[in-house]
Amino acid sequence: MKNANNGKEKGLMPYLSPVAVWSLSLGTTIGWGSLVVTSNNYLLHAGPLGSVLGILIGAIVMLIISKNYFYLMQHYPDAGGAYTYAKEVFGYDQGFLTGWFLGLTYLSIFWANATSLPLFARFFFGDIFRFGYMYSIFGYDVYIGEMLLTIVAILAFSLLCIKFKKVIGYLMAGMAVILTLGISICFFGAILKCGGSGYSYEPLFVQEGSAVSQIIRIACISPWAFIGFESISHASEEFSFGENKIMKIFIRAVLTSTALYIFITILSVTAYPPEYATWFDYIKDLGNLEGIKALPAFYAAGHYMGKYGIAILVLSLLSLIFTSLFGNMLAISRLFYAQAKDDILPERFAELNNNNTPKNAIILVGTLSLIIPFFGRTAIGWIVDVTTIGATIIYGFVSASALKLAQNEHNKLIARTGIAGVVLMISVGLYLLIPELFVMGSIEKESYFLFTVWAIFGFIFFRYILKKDEKNRFGTSIVVWIALLSLILFTSLVWLSKSTLSITNDAMNSVIKHYTDFLAESGNARTTDGFFGDTMRKIRFASMKNITVVTGFFAVSISILLNNYTLMRSRIRENEKALEIAKNTANIDPLTGVKSRRAFADSARIMDEEIVAGLINEFSVVICDVNELKLINDTMGHKAGDEYIKSASNIICEHFAHSPVFRIGGDEFAVILTASDYLERNDIIDKLNKASENAVKDGGVVIACGMSDYVQNQDKSISSVIERADTLMYKRKKTLKEMGAKTR
Repeated sequence: MKNANNGKEKGLMPYLSPVAVWSLSLGTTIGWGSLVVTSNNYLLHAGPLGSVLGILIGAIVMLIISKNYFYLMQHYPDAGGAYTYAKEVFGYDQGFLTGWFLGLTYLSIFWANATSLPLFARFFFGDIFRFGYMYSIFGYDVYIGEMLLTIVAILAFSLLCIKFKKVIGYLMAGMAVILTLGISICFFGAILKCGGSGYSYEPLFVQEGSAVSQIIRIACISPWAFIGFESISHASEEFSFGENKIMKIFIRAVLTSTALYIFITILSVTAYPPEYATWFDYIKDLGNLEGIKALPAFYAAGHYMGKYGIAILVLSLLSLIFTSLFGNMLAISRLFYAQAKDDILPERFAELNNNNTPKNAIILVGTLSLIIPFFGRTAIGWIVDVTTIGATIIYGFVSASALKLAQNEHNKLIARTGIAGVVLMISVGLYLLIPELFVMGSIEKESYFLFTVWAIFGFIFFRYILKKDEKNRFGTSIVVWIALLSLILFTSLVWLSKSTLSITNDAMNSVIKHYTDFLAESGNARTTDGFFGDTMRKIRFASMKNITVVTGFFAVSISILLNNYTLMRSRIRENEKALEIAKNTANIDPLTGVKSRRAFADSARIMDEEIVAGLINEFSVVICDVNELKLINDTMGHKAGDEYIKSASNIICEHFAHSPVFRIGGDEFAVILTASDYLERNDIIDKLNKASENAVKDGGVVIACGMSDYVQNQDKSISSVIERADTLMYKRKKTLKEMGAKTR
């Protein structure tokens, strides 16, 4: 990789301290969703105890994944993280697959935190940015003011990451401390005050489903909760300390994240408005609330600590958002940097500026993010849900990479953590991809749709890489094709199933409403035929639309798959042709056009095998030496010597017209006589000797030849035949010298 300014080779430079790396890991793990999704998802579906137990199980899983990351970072301390590990251990195809979902995961988290700034303003500053209404998309109102806030934030964070990376390291460390202390202060402040008032945390679990199923549900979305802790793997080249400290940093980051998740979860149920009977009633009604009341953790902080508690938590929330934006920007830009070095992305994204920062990669992240505010927050939520599946795939590949490498190195401990990671991620993947296999699925149907679309885009982009891959590093495995096609199959069918269920529920609600209205209208002879006909037509139309979409997904996927297959077959044919040309080139002497020394060695090897197998009965070998070549080179030049060699070659080929001729040295040739040349070998040798004798008298090319026959049951290999022919050639050379020939 070259510096764009001076053309010198340059790489990422160490600058991150252990504290900065810890803050990077923690800050990328904890984001806006920690304070919001915790309330909406964890508590609503598992209660405080189920959430805490599920988070603890998730933390144990992440510590296992951390061990696998640590092992791989020791072996491959390069930018790219999971992408680099899968590429190095399994190959470029698997590296692409991992990197494709890794990119989506980090980008979606970056987008979620960037678009959370308008929500932050809504909760704490009212409608200050809600001006310039544009449109509603997926039920979310889009305003010019909020769009500008998000765009300015993206541009500002991009610029800071380009210009002031060392300053950002200090900022992240400071903000990580602020968010940790802020959440901890509010948590312990609330616990101390509500504990003395006899407050009850009941219900500890929600009524829907068993306690075990609720715990499993929270544990299975732990990849979403902790995704980002491994972001430090992308900055391995920028560590200013030894690799032996990395595992301790992982442990501290995971444990700190776990504690903060638990603190926020419990804090959110320590207080609720008086109009609600329990915390559960309060949490269920959050969608109808605004301001501080819509954020249970903030409501609790304000309830027990007043405006100071809210201020502390607001500062913590801003720190969460900022550290997540900085951390994810670093992770994505280093991933793009690593992929550009491998020609997955254009080479310019691997260029570094004078600050040793991948400026163009950061600009790419910012550019991709500028369109996100136009889609509204609802769509971002669906995209973020996709990260749960993406994180599962990423951690699965990392664990598989660690397992394979550990098996090669006979490292039993890492082999165990690798197996554990693979099994756990497969289990989580089944839970996510097959809703209701164990318990009720937790991802919206739109997220499955978006994941399917992303997999199809992966197919298309992989096709682009295959086409421009001049080094033939991609397409050596069908894993990418099978994996993407399988994911498209599963996710599109799940989307179809969930969409059909949604359509059915809507129809049932319409029926209930219809009869409710019917009963309310006493004495009205209301007909139901038209209503049911309309309802059935709506169901059929919606079902056909969904089936058409799924069919379209498969059609596009299969067409891309076939197109990729055609491209690979074309590449194989080109490679075979190139190999044949290279082989022919290596087997042909470039000066004379006869076969080369390498070709003679191959022929000798084949004949030795046939001798051992008893498949050959008769052949002869002729060894020829061209006289006077050195004299011509010394007196007339090498060009004349080359012409002399070519003339000698033509003479030998004319005499042995039905046998392969080989140039085995500067002035030496060999001929393997078979068929008619073998039968007439003595006459041919006599003619060639006579021609050389005339050349001694009259001038011309003088060639000394020796011939030996293969003796069956005596010669064990062709080498003994060659040795006898070589001895006879030197005798002939001596005879020609006595006749007046120049031997050199």
